[in-house]
Amino acid sequence: MTLASVISEAKEIVEKVVPASIELTRIEFEGPVVVIYTRNIDVFADNQDLVRQLAQGLRRRVAIRPDPSLLISTEEAEKIIRGLIPKEAEITNIYFEPETGEVTIEALSPGLVIGKQGTILNEIKRRIGWVPKVVRAPPIPSKTVEEIRLYLRKVHNERQDFLHRTGRRISREPSPGEQYVRVTSLGGFRQVGRSAVLLTTRESKVLVDCGVDVGSVNNGGPYLNAPELMPLESLDAIVLTHAHLDHSGIVPTLYKYGYEGPIYCTPPTRDLASLLQIDYIKVAFGEGKKPPYESPQIRDAVKRTIPLKYSETTDIAPDIRLTLQNAGHILGSATAHFHIGDGLYNVAVTGDIKFERTWLFNPAVNRFPRLETLIMESTYGGYHDLQPSRQEAAKRLKAIVGSVLRRGGKVLAPVFAVGRSQEVMLVLEELMRKGEIPQVPVHLDGMIWEATAIHTAYPEYLNNQLRTQIFQTGENPFLSSIFERVDSSDKRINICDDPDPCVVLATSGMMNGGPVMEYFKAWADNPQHALLFVGFTAEGTLARRIQKERREITVNDKGTPLNLHVKMDLETIDGFSGHSDRLQLLNYVGSMEPRPERVLVCHGEEHKCLDLASSLYKKFGMETRAPMNLETVRLK
Repeated sequence: MTLASVISEAKEIVEKVVPASIELTRIEFEGPVVVIYTRNIDVFADNQDLVRQLAQGLRRRVAIRPDPSLLISTEEAEKIIRGLIPKEAEITNIYFEPETGEVTIEALSPGLVIGKQGTILNEIKRRIGWVPKVVRAPPIPSKTVEEIRLYLRKVHNERQDFLHRTGRRISREPSPGEQYVRVTSLGGFRQVGRSAVLLTTRESKVLVDCGVDVGSVNNGGPYLNAPELMPLESLDAIVLTHAHLDHSGIVPTLYKYGYEGPIYCTPPTRDLASLLQIDYIKVAFGEGKKPPYESPQIRDAVKRTIPLKYSETTDIAPDIRLTLQNAGHILGSATAHFHIGDGLYNVAVTGDIKFERTWLFNPAVNRFPRLETLIMESTYGGYHDLQPSRQEAAKRLKAIVGSVLRRGGKVLAPVFAVGRSQEVMLVLEELMRKGEIPQVPVHLDGMIWEATAIHTAYPEYLNNQLRTQIFQTGENPFLSSIFERVDSSDKRINICDDPDPCVVLATSGMMNGGPVMEYFKAWADNPQHALLFVGFTAEGTLARRIQKERREITVNDKGTPLNLHVKMDLETIDGFSGHSDRLQLLNYVGSMEPRPERVLVCHGEEHKCLDLASSLYKKFGMETRAPMNLETVRLK
C-alpha cells in the first residue's frame, strides 16, 4: 500500500466514522503514525472510540492533533498558562512539543494546575489552542532530559522532514516473490559485549542493538562491514533494547557512515543512551584514545529516535511490526517482538532480562501473541550460575558494609551508572534509615546522580510499589540526606583524604577508567577499607582480574604505570545483578506463552551460551543453537 493510497483510505474511513460537523484539515504520515489534523480536537479528546475505530480501520497507529493555525505562539501561550495557574502549584517547567501540538506543564502540585473539576485546564485549552498535559515535576531535575527536550524543539522542522521521509519508506510497496526471514549475528554471540543482530526479510533490514565491547583493549564494535549489513542506507531501522554501552555504544557511528534512518526505543532508553554515549567520548579522550564518533552524531541519533511505550505496536518496515515489552533489566529496557509479514513469522530479541521483581522494576514480560523464534541472553546461563535473592543480597550488603563502617573503614563499590547504582542506593538508604548500619555519607561519583534524575523523570517505568512510595506517600529514598553528589575533582580528593568512614558508589563498574580509579588508587593498600563488587564484570577487565583475588595490579596513572599492592578487602554480592540467573532463564522460557519453536542463545561467555542452549533442548525439546559471530540462520 503506497502513502497516497493509505491517505486516501484514511479519508474514506474518516468519512464513515467521523461526524460531518468535524473539520479535518489534513492527513499526513509521520514515521509510522497516520496523523490527522483537525479544528475540532475536543471532539476527539472526548470520544476515544473515534480514534480506536480509525486505528482499527487503517491497522496503523493514529494520532489526532490540533490544526497548527489554532496554536498561538509559545511565548504568548506560556504567559497565559502562568497567569491562570496559582503560584501555589509551583510550576517547575513548561515545554511545548510542536510535533504533537501538546504542551506539558510540570508542577509540584498537579491538582492545582488542573483546578476543580478541570476548570483551569479547560480554560488553558480554550485560550491557547495547544493540548495541555499535566505531570508531577520530577523530584530530581535532569539536565539530560531538559537538554534533549530543548534540542528537539530546536530541530523541529528537520525532524518533521525526517518523519515524513520515514513514513514514505515504511509505506513502500513490498516486492513480490518468495518470503524469508533470516538473522545474522554481528556481535555479542558467544561473548558479552558489542551486541548486534541483523533481522533480514526479502523486503527489509532491521538492526537490533549496536554495542561496544567495553572489556576489550580497543573497545571493539560489531562487524559493521559484514556484506549482509552493507550499505548502511539499506537499513530500515535500528531497534535499541536498552541503553548500556554494550548494546548502544556504537549506534552514533552508523550516522557518521551514512545511515539516516530511525531508531526505535523507549523514551528512557533514548535519554540514558545519550548520557552514556557522551560519557564514552569523554572517557576515550581522557585516556588519549580517538572515539569512534563525536557529539554531532549523538545529536543525529536523538533527532532520529522514534520513542515507543511498552505494548505499543508500530510498523517499522513494509513487512515488520515492532512491539516493545518490559525486560526488567534497567530503566526503559525492553524485549523487542517482531511480527513479520501478514502472519508469516514472529521473532523476539530479549536484550538483557531480569525475570524477577526487583527494588526498581517489575519482572520481564514473557507473554506474546505469537512467537516462533526467541533470541535470548545467557550472561548467567552457566550450570553453576545461581544467584541469591534480592533479600539475601540485602542481608549480605548489611553485613559487609556494617562491618567495614564499624571498624572505621570505607566501602568502594564500582557500579554502572544505570541500574545497579539505584538499587544499591535504595538498600543503603533503608538500612541507614532503620539504624541497621551506621549512618555515613554515601558519595555518588560519575554519572550516577544524573542517571538517578532520569529515573525520577520516568516514574511510569518503575515498579508500582516504588512509584507509590515516591509520588503518593512523599517518601523518596533517592532524596535522602545521606546521598552526596561528587561534582568536582577537588571534592573527590577531599573524600580520598578524609579519615572518616563513608561509602562511595563510582563508575565505571568494570574499572576500565572513570572516577572509581581515583578512589581505588588512594585506598587499595589499606586493609581497613573494602572493594565491593555488586554487578557483572567481564573477562579481560580490571574489575574481573581484581575480583579473582589478584593482589598485584598495574594501573594507568595519568599516562604512567602505577603498581598497586591490593590490601583492601575484596567482596562480591551477586544478588544485585540486572541479569537473570540460570534458573530464572529456564523459568522464563518454560513459562513463556506461547513457547517458541526455536531459541538462539547469545550474550554470554562461550561455555555459558553452549550450556544454556543444551539445557533448553534437553528440558523442553525445542530446537536450540548458540551461533558464533557472523553466522546467518534462516528462520523461515
